[in-house]
Amino acid sequence: MKRRTTTTLDDVARAAGVSPATVSRCINRPASVREEKRERILNTIERLGYVPNGSARALASKKTRMIGAIMPSLDNMLFGGPLEAFQKEVGSAGYTVAVACSEYDPQQERIHIRNFLESRVDGLLLVGAQRDPDIYRQLEQQGVPYVLTWISSDTRKEHCVGFDNAAAAEQLVDYLVTLGHRHFAMISGFIEHNDRAKARYFGVRNALERHGLSLPPDQLLHRPFEPDAGRDAFHLLMSAENPPTCILCGSEPHAYGALFEARDMNVDVPGEVSVTGFDDMWLASQISPPLTTVRTPRGRMGRQAAHHLLAQLRGERLVAPRPIETTLVVRKSTAPPRPTPLLQRVDTDHFQARTRVKSGS
Repeated sequence: MKRRTTTTLDDVARAAGVSPATVSRCINRPASVREEKRERILNTIERLGYVPNGSARALASKKTRMIGAIMPSLDNMLFGGPLEAFQKEVGSAGYTVAVACSEYDPQQERIHIRNFLESRVDGLLLVGAQRDPDIYRQLEQQGVPYVLTWISSDTRKEHCVGFDNAAAAEQLVDYLVTLGHRHFAMISGFIEHNDRAKARYFGVRNALERHGLSLPPDQLLHRPFEPDAGRDAFHLLMSAENPPTCILCGSEPHAYGALFEARDMNVDVPGEVSVTGFDDMWLASQISPPLTTVRTPRGRMGRQAAHHLLAQLRGERLVAPRPIETTLVVRKSTAPPRPTPLLQRVDTDHFQARTRVKSGS
């Protein structure tokens, strides 16, 4: 069988009527080539079936044009939107994204980081800032740019593209206190290795303390980020002798499970208990009752993370991004608490939300 002749970059250049250097720029930095010329080159590449030699290109440039992205979960639509936005932006600059999943396990994340570094990725997209300092030292020693998402932290703030989880949780509690709630419970993710969940918990606790309230230990339940876990936690909380008037959920899968269990238990939401979420995923506005929640700017975060990482790859000076604003979205899963003689009056006249409050259907 006759071996097929491999199309070369020079073949593409001749067929497209441009120089080999222009073809190379079109492949590696598409935005640097005029649209009309870029379309002609890309059409020629497709017609001739040209496939760039990635290994040769990496050897010549010492760049793989690959970015590693490590997500805590791939079983949760929460991470898909920002990852897609990130991929579109870096893709337009000629980079390909390789994705791995840590399953919220720091050891698994460490393995993925090591594998990506061995593969000579040009940069890394990570979620959160809490990890072994040795990992950061290794990244800096090897000169690998990285961006940290879903968090705005004083630790490595020049690498963080995200939002203030604690402030968003505080705003939510402040709003619920103005409704009259004094007896709170919280369904949280595990916080030992999750700085986002930890920040949300501390935001809730700090806001309650400002109002002279507290979150008793038996009213804080740590559960996996799954609807079934939210169901079980809701059932436990609402089966108590003195159930809460408001259950704060640190993630929306928790909140969805809580609402499903409320229906099965014939518990009226928000008549008997208010329920809140965090993130404003698509289902939040469709579930019954529609969920009061914090809207996180996921698409914008993905785009800004890409721009921040690309700036590092271009060798630009690193400037700490400003936290992205979140939005409190008030829907029908929250209302003033049921009448009870245990409620104590507190002064809420001076309540001011730090970020805007939006009413949704």
